[in-house]
Amino acid sequence: MEFGLLGAVDVRDRGEVVDIGHVRQRSVLVALLLEEGRPVPVDRLLDRVWGERAPLRARETLYGYVSRLRKLLQLDIERSPAGYRLTVDPSTVDLFLFRAFVRAGDFDAALGLWRGEALDGLDSPWFDAQRESLHAERLAAELDRNDVALAEGRHHALLPSLRRLCDDRPHDERAAAQLMLALHRSGNDAEALRHYEILRCRLADELGADPSRPLQDVHRRILVGAVEERAAGPRQLPAPHPWFTGRTGELAALDAPGTVVITAIGGTGGIGKTALALHWAHRRLADFPDGQLYVNLRGFDPSAEPTAPETVLREFLEALGEETIPAGLDARAARYRSVVEGRKLLVVLDNARSTEQVVPLLPGPDATVLVTSRLKLAGLVAAHGARSVSLDVLHPADAREFLVARLGAARVGAEPEVVEDLVTWCGGLPLALSIVAARAVLEPDLPLAAFAAELREQPLDALDAGEIGTNLRAVFSWSVAALSDEAARLFGLLGTVGTADVSLAAAAALADRTPTRTRMVLRELENAHLVHQHVAGRYRMHDLVGLYAADLASDAGTRLADFYAATARAAALTLEPHKPLQEHESDHVLAFENNAAAMAWFDAEHACLMTEQRQALDRGGVDVAWLIGRALNNYHLRRGRTQDDTDAWLVALRAAEALGDPLKQGTAHMCLGANFVELGRSPLGHRHFEHSLRLFEGMDNHEAHGGAHRAIAWAAEFEGDLEKALEHSLAGLDQFRLAGKEIRVAESLNEVGWRYACVGRYAEARRYCEEAMLLNEKLGHAEGSAATLDSLAHIAHHDGRHADAVAHYRAAVALYQDIDNSAELATVLEHLGDVHAAAGEDAQAREQWERALELYREQGRESDAATLSARL
Repeated sequence: MEFGLLGAVDVRDRGEVVDIGHVRQRSVLVALLLEEGRPVPVDRLLDRVWGERAPLRARETLYGYVSRLRKLLQLDIERSPAGYRLTVDPSTVDLFLFRAFVRAGDFDAALGLWRGEALDGLDSPWFDAQRESLHAERLAAELDRNDVALAEGRHHALLPSLRRLCDDRPHDERAAAQLMLALHRSGNDAEALRHYEILRCRLADELGADPSRPLQDVHRRILVGAVEERAAGPRQLPAPHPWFTGRTGELAALDAPGTVVITAIGGTGGIGKTALALHWAHRRLADFPDGQLYVNLRGFDPSAEPTAPETVLREFLEALGEETIPAGLDARAARYRSVVEGRKLLVVLDNARSTEQVVPLLPGPDATVLVTSRLKLAGLVAAHGARSVSLDVLHPADAREFLVARLGAARVGAEPEVVEDLVTWCGGLPLALSIVAARAVLEPDLPLAAFAAELREQPLDALDAGEIGTNLRAVFSWSVAALSDEAARLFGLLGTVGTADVSLAAAAALADRTPTRTRMVLRELENAHLVHQHVAGRYRMHDLVGLYAADLASDAGTRLADFYAATARAAALTLEPHKPLQEHESDHVLAFENNAAAMAWFDAEHACLMTEQRQALDRGGVDVAWLIGRALNNYHLRRGRTQDDTDAWLVALRAAEALGDPLKQGTAHMCLGANFVELGRSPLGHRHFEHSLRLFEGMDNHEAHGGAHRAIAWAAEFEGDLEKALEHSLAGLDQFRLAGKEIRVAESLNEVGWRYACVGRYAEARRYCEEAMLLNEKLGHAEGSAATLDSLAHIAHHDGRHADAVAHYRAAVALYQDIDNSAELATVLEHLGDVHAAAGEDAQAREQWERALELYREQGRESDAATLSARL
C-alpha cells in the first residue's frame, strides 16, 4: 500500500488507486499518517478533522471512519488510552520519502515526488496549517537545491525554474539572489540588474523596505564584476556529527521562512541539541558568507563555571578582526553589534545556562543566532522573539538508522532482535545510543547481545564508556545540580513513583505541597527538560532520567499510596454511593461532582492505580492494595475491562489473605469467578465460586450470600444454563430483601425479570422489570434504570411493540452515555440495531451496529466484535 500526500490525497495498492471514501474519512487517515506512528488523542483528532464544525455525534462518526479504514485498507489502527495510532512503513508515504531524500541531500528526487498542492481536498483549519508548513518545507528544499546547483555550475538549467519561483514569490529575496547569480553566470548582467531594480521598487512601494543586505551585496558584486569575491570571515564551527540521523521535523522548523533570527534549541542532557545545531549550520553555510561564530558557554559543565559574556565578546571581536577591545561588558557588546551590522553571519551559542548569559551576545537583525540549552530560556522567547525548538527522543527507526551508520549494516543486520532491544533500552536518547555504539566499536569481538544483556540488568551502569562526557549518570547530574533545593527534592521523589506518568494532584500528594506550589516546582523541572508535561496536568520522565532519579535517596513515605487509595474510594462512591468501602485518610484526597468527573479520573489514572496497587502489596500496604482493587471494580465493569479487573482482583485477593479477612476473600473469589467464566476459563471460574461459597457459609451476611448467588446466576447464563441462572437470581433477590438493601433489590428484580424472559416467560418478566423500574426511579439509581430499560425493550420487542422497544433502548443508551458506561452502551447499541434490523430498517441497524462494533474493539471484546462484524 502506498500513500500520497504531496498532491491530491490518494492510496494505491500495487499501482491501483483505492477508493478511501469521502473527505472526512480521508482526513482521519491523513491526520493519523502525519503523526508517524505517534498516538493521537480522540479530542485532538476530532479537532483536526472538523475544527469547530464537528457534528453532534462526532465521536461516533469518528469511530465509524476508523472502523471502515481498518476494513478497507487492512490497516492496524491501534486504540489505546493515549488515542489512535497508525504505524506504516515510512517508505510507503511520499511525504516521508521526500524528507528522507532532503536529509540525504538528493533534492531533485525529493522535489520530484510533489504532484501539486499538498493534502489537496482536505479543508479543516489544522490541515490548512499543515499544508502551509509542508509548502514551506518544499520551498526550503527547492532553495537548497538551487544553492547546490549554483555551486556545481548548473546555472543554465536553473534559469526556467528560478524565473517561475520568482514570479510566484515576488518578495522572496533569497530566490531573487539565486536568479541574479544564475543570470550573471549566464552572461546576462543586464537582466540580473533589471530584476534587482524591479524588486527594490516593489519592496519600497508595497512594504516600505529596502532590499536585505545579502541581496544588496549580490547587486554590488555584479556591478563590479566580483560576485564570487567574499571577504574572509571567521569559520569557527566545529565539524558536524558524522552519524547524525533523523530530526526531519526539527530541521524543517529551523528552515521555516520568516523574520525570526534567534532560535533556542532545548532539551535534556544527551538529547542531541548541539548535533542538530551543527548539522543545520553546515547544511546552510552558503547562507552565511560573512562567517560563523561559535562558543561553548559551558552552562552545565562540571569542571568550570559558565563562560562570562564579557569573555565571549572579546573572543568574538578578535575573530572578527578587531585589534583594540574595549573594557567592560556594555562597551564590548556595543562594539560587537557595530562590527557585525550588515554582515550575513551565523552565531552559535552552545550550552547556555540562562537568558542573561545569552542576551549580551545577540548581534543585530542581519545575523542568525542558534542557542542550545538544557533550559527552555523563556526570557529569550518572550523578550527577544526567539523561536523555540524542543527536542524529544529519536523515533525508533531513526535510532536504528544511527546504529547502522555507526556500526555498519552487516553488524546490525546480524542481530536484528538484539538491535531492537538496544533501541528500546536507550529510549531514543542519542547520547545513550552513542555510548552503546562507542562501546561496541571499542570491543568489536563482543556480540551486541552482550551489551543488550548489560542494559537490561543495569541500564545506567551499561551507559558509561569510561569518560565523564560518555557517562549518562554524570550528564544527568549536571542538570540536577542546577536545580533549586525544592525542585531537586521533587525530582528525587518522582523517581520513587514507578508509574509511566503522574498527575499534578498525585505529585502534590507525593511532595506534600499544595497543587499551586507543586505546579511551580514542576515548571522548574520542565524548564530543565527533566520532566515533560505530555498532556495537560500530567508529567512523565524519560525512562533513563527516571532510573537516575530512582538512584537518588528519597523517602516518599506512604503519601502517594494514600492519595490513590483515598481518591479511588471517593471516585467509586461517586459512581455507586451505596457501596460499602472502608475509610482511608489522605490530606490530598480529591472530590468529584458527578459520574463523568469520576470516570474521567479513573480513565486518566487507571495505569497508575494498577501499578500502585501492586507496589502497595509488595510494600506490605495490604489495606491500600485491597481498597484500590475494590474501588476499581465498577469502573472496570463500565469500561468492559474484564482482564484488568481480573488482575486487580488477584492482587486484592492476596491482600485479603494477608489481612485474614474471610469476607474480603470471599468477595474477591466471587468476582474472580465471574471474570474467569467471561474470559473463557470456566473451570477456574467455578473453583473461585466454590471458594467464595465456602467462605460465606458460616457468615450471617445476607448481602454477601446475595452477591454470590448473583455472580453464579450471571455465569450460568453466560454458559447457557438459563434455568440455573433463574434459580440463583431468585435466591439472590431473597437474600438482598433479607439484607434490606434496596439498591441490590432493584438490580435483582431486573435480573430475575431478564432471566424469566430468557426462558420465555414474558408476562412474569415484564412484571418483575416494571417493579424494578419503579424502585430504581424512586432511588434515583440511573445504572439500574438503564439496565432495566434494556430488559423492558427486549420484552417489548418479543411482544411486537416495536415503537416501545426502540424508545426503551434509546432511553437506555442515553442513560449509559450519561453515566459513561461504555461496556453496557455497546451491548445496548447492538440490541437497538437488532430491533431495527427485525423491522427491515437496515440503515438504522447498520448505524447502531457500527457504533457497537467500534466500542467492542476498544474494549478488547474480540468475540463480540467478531460476531457482530460477521453480521455486518
